[in-house]
Formats: sequence, C-alpha cells, structure tokens
Amino acid sequence: MKKVERYFYPAVFTYEPGQEIAVDFPDLKCTTSGTNDDDALLSARELLGCVLYGLEEDGEEIPAPTPLANVEIQPNERAVLVDVYMPSIRQANVNRSVNRTVTLPAWLNAAALERNINFSQVLQDALKTQLHLGGK
Repeated sequence: MKKVERYFYPAVFTYEPGQEIAVDFPDLKCTTSGTNDDDALLSARELLGCVLYGLEEDGEEIPAPTPLANVEIQPNERAVLVDVYMPSIRQANVNRSVNRTVTLPAWLNAAALERNINFSQVLQDALKTQLHLGGK
C-alpha cells in the first residue's frame, strides 16, 4: 500500500490571556501548545507528524480529517489547517538512535575506557560489518 505523502488536519488554536496558545487536533484526540502563533504551529506540525507516524507504524486506521469549514470553534479560538510532509518524518524516525544495553567483561570495558573508545560507534561498525551493510 502506498503511503500518504502529505496529511492535512484541522487544529483548534485556543487563546487565553496570560497562557500559551493551546492547540487541539479534534480528529486525532491530541493536544500541544506554543508561546506564540509561530511556535504553536511548529508544535502542531511536530505533534501531527509523530501521531500519524505512530498510527502508520502500528497499522492503525488513520481517521479522515474534518473539513476546516466544519470545525466548531468558540470566540477565543480559530481553526487552522496544519499539514505535515511524511517522507521527512519517516526518514527521521529511521535514522533515530535507540539505546541498547550490552554486557561485556569488566576487563574489556576498562581497556576500552582507557583508550577512549566510542562504544556506540564500535557497535554500529561491527553490526554493519556483520550484516554486510557497508557504509549505510
């Protein structure tokens, strides 16, 4: 199945005096906030990408977005159409680092520390060699 390249979802920006701008995605039941309009929009895009990526990865159904004109708002709110470009989100998650716990003899750990060995780099290089992945 071909993955969607760009999603568009309505978000409700709520303005309260002295508070951050609250951002709610009614279709996805998730919220974030920002200190100003620009920050709120950036936070909204980041959250939208994370939520949709998670739904894709889990094989869950992605709800259809409500048309912007149909989003109900209060006087202190405005509806904003937020988009997210998924190829960059997917690529960022492919390359993200994960923590692994490894066990090795104490003498080997001490010798590596003494020589300032970067454990993560050595493990990555060894795994690439073992998996015949070359320079990826």
